[in-house]
Amino acid sequence: MSPDIRAPGEIDAAWMTAMLQQAGVDAVVRGLSAKGVGTGQIGDSVRFVLDYERGGEGAPRSVVGKFPAADDTSRATGVMLGNYLREVNFYRHLAGKALIHTPRCYFTDVEEATSAFVLIMEDLAPAEQGDQLKGVSLDQARLAMGEAAKLHASHWGDDGLDDLPWVSGSKAAPPSAATPEMVAAMWMGFKARYEDRLAAHWVEVGEVLGRSFGAVGAMHDGPRCLTHNDFRPDNMMFATAAGGHPITTLDWQSFAYGAGATDVAYFLAGALPADVRRAHEDELLGLYHARLTELGVRGYAAADLRRDYGRGAFLLFFTAFFAAMMVEQTPRGDDMFMRMLGGAADHILDHGALDGLG
Repeated sequence: MSPDIRAPGEIDAAWMTAMLQQAGVDAVVRGLSAKGVGTGQIGDSVRFVLDYERGGEGAPRSVVGKFPAADDTSRATGVMLGNYLREVNFYRHLAGKALIHTPRCYFTDVEEATSAFVLIMEDLAPAEQGDQLKGVSLDQARLAMGEAAKLHASHWGDDGLDDLPWVSGSKAAPPSAATPEMVAAMWMGFKARYEDRLAAHWVEVGEVLGRSFGAVGAMHDGPRCLTHNDFRPDNMMFATAAGGHPITTLDWQSFAYGAGATDVAYFLAGALPADVRRAHEDELLGLYHARLTELGVRGYAAADLRRDYGRGAFLLFFTAFFAAMMVEQTPRGDDMFMRMLGGAADHILDHGALDGLG
């Protein structure tokens, strides 16, 4: 048999055997167990622990599968925004050239008409998933800056990405489902739902951005590159004392051809407390810029990075309130979106990024 697209509960030993053999692994799976992992809200992830009748060299003890969200609202959002198609195409066409460390992909396929998909990856344990609510250490932030630089340098100024309709922000991509009118309505709904949790200066930022979505999207006129666009701790695995790769980036549902500094701001504003970010911003930006230069990027001055970085948290702010209204509501999700929104607002005001917007 050949592995097909199916729900996690339909994955059995025969399917797993066919999948591994197609990936070049000499193995016959006798049985498996499955357990949900991760905190994703657009896609569901499952760890499969494998029991082998025959397990040759390189046969993994376990793998992690990613599937469309079981929740109807979250799944509909993933389909509408093209997230599922985009992630499959990243692993098919870009992961091997992106320089950043990603998990080995054993198998992926998608049904374009429905966006049903399967993605089977290596299990990165004993590395552990980052946590947006706990934040990161400065050493982890430094690792993230190095990884961002590698990703961005891999396709810096690569206008070939403009020809790919599944790359968000490319010239060939269909118009975004997120229209200015929709975003403005989302902000109003978000503000009403979370009124008691919103600081006054968060609302100040939201009022401007809620009516300026179109203008924000047209602001960047500098170099473009391959960007992750949801570059935050929950989408990363970090090594532990027990082992694992230092840092691995997951969740390629939102990647784009855009401004690299957006990923940098998205991470630092969302993962570090504002006082820590302010104290170490120069060092971390310097590390990122130096690594870009080492990787061959030329003509991108530190002042240009500062300008783009100042506006970079717009995406973090938009993502926080837009996603909150488009996916299944959960207590952790609410806390995470507040953390993202507040960190973005602080960053935006610190850098005077609202100047020139209505």
